[in-house]
Amino acid sequence: RQPYVSVMGEDANLQTLAPAEGFTSYIKISLVAGLLASSPWVFYHIWMFVAAGLYPKERKYVYIAVPFSAALFICGAVFFLVIVAPLALGFFLKINNWVNLGSDYWTFMNYIAFVTHLMLVFGIAFQTPIAIFFLNRTGLVSMKALSASRKYVLLVIVIVAAMATPPDVVSQISLAIPLYLLFELGILLSYLGGRKKKS
Repeated sequence: RQPYVSVMGEDANLQTLAPAEGFTSYIKISLVAGLLASSPWVFYHIWMFVAAGLYPKERKYVYIAVPFSAALFICGAVFFLVIVAPLALGFFLKINNWVNLGSDYWTFMNYIAFVTHLMLVFGIAFQTPIAIFFLNRTGLVSMKALSASRKYVLLVIVIVAAMATPPDVVSQISLAIPLYLLFELGILLSYLGGRKKKS
């Protein structure tokens, strides 16, 4: 039976063009699934590396960041897989149908590369609140600077989303909106952390 992807009422047939294409694609799936499953352990070691350059009073935040960081990474990957991927793939299928390209035949490797790449992009992008919180806690960026930089951050986010995603509006907007909301979440966490420190 010919494998296919079905989204938004449109179907795309998946096919392999090389002998090892199916095997290498499943290896890539396994690696990404392993990264998601082991993300708490991975982020623990990443943050321990960061902690080596922090003051003792700042290291306590690392133990809070590890589970939060892993959870955000998984949420980002799942958000893309469940919400953004169907929209983006459906957009491509609709466009191909609109310009009368006939049946869609996608290679299995390209399809898996598209999905796994953007899962990682969204997972990493969802680390934004943690990054902002640490920049503020370490004194590199003040609350005043964060609040005043909103319009510039929005511009940078749109540019980053355009560079990190395929050239379609759906993927770009789907990444840009959560990124900006996560930036605001980072400001909120920094504000609450500052109030707690003062009290």
